[in-house]
Amino acid sequence: MEGSLFSLLAFGVSMPYLYFIAFGFGIIIGSFLNVYIYRFHTGKSLAGSSHCLSCTTPLKWYELFPLFSFLFLRAKCRTCGCSIPSRYFLVELLTGLLFAAALLLSLDLVEVLIVWFIFSILVVITVYDFYHYIIPDSLTVALTLAILILFGYQYLLFPFEISFLLFEVLAALGGVGFFLFLWLISKGRWLGFGDVKLAFPLGLLAGSSLVFSFVVLSFWIGAIVSLLIIGFEKVSRGKAHLHLLAPALTMKSAVPFAPFLIASSLVTLLTNFNVLELFSFA
Repeated sequence: MEGSLFSLLAFGVSMPYLYFIAFGFGIIIGSFLNVYIYRFHTGKSLAGSSHCLSCTTPLKWYELFPLFSFLFLRAKCRTCGCSIPSRYFLVELLTGLLFAAALLLSLDLVEVLIVWFIFSILVVITVYDFYHYIIPDSLTVALTLAILILFGYQYLLFPFEISFLLFEVLAALGGVGFFLFLWLISKGRWLGFGDVKLAFPLGLLAGSSLVFSFVVLSFWIGAIVSLLIIGFEKVSRGKAHLHLLAPALTMKSAVPFAPFLIASSLVTLLTNFNVLELFSFA
């Protein structure tokens, strides 16, 4: 995705500094995403002041610096001493890294802003599904519209045949068809229908040439992460009293699949990794 209408380099800023700016802006947006995720579908306004989730004490200005406040406070509320979930730090860090990585795709200002919006939605979906095992349709629709807007802007930069967009849509639907097949034969036990719907915009994001890689990688990543978690839990349980621990994760345990789908789409998007090349002997 190479843009040229509003190039960030036109401002005379070096690439390392651009990455730094993108990362800094990303962690700020990540801080907002934390608030959005916490208040999403709760009826709470986003305009309310930030506060400790345990004692409800309003946070001071120096407690609101992304990443740094979490480290400075040692992940504890200064008033009640309750632990601050590591999710807040991880979401800010992940968003910052993704915003910096977006510059690998394009240096066109408008295109980068659209990609940042897409990445922000992906972060929200990832965290929300991880905690609630559900992907709100509103987020999937928003993601789809954002990706179509990206395609529209790219068309303004470099006009392409409408048949190209049609092929992209058909390829994404092919990925959806595979996940739909798995959902049908497993009667929803292997993955949720929300995952099936999410596969469409993620397939568009990966692109027709990498839809197959997107599908395969989602299962590879899911298997690797699940095995690592199972191994870690077995080691941890071997060092503690079993009755003090929650039931261990097994290969039959329900796990949120959206994070694996999103990780796979990001890998293909940012690296152009093609699994078919692994089997090429040319």
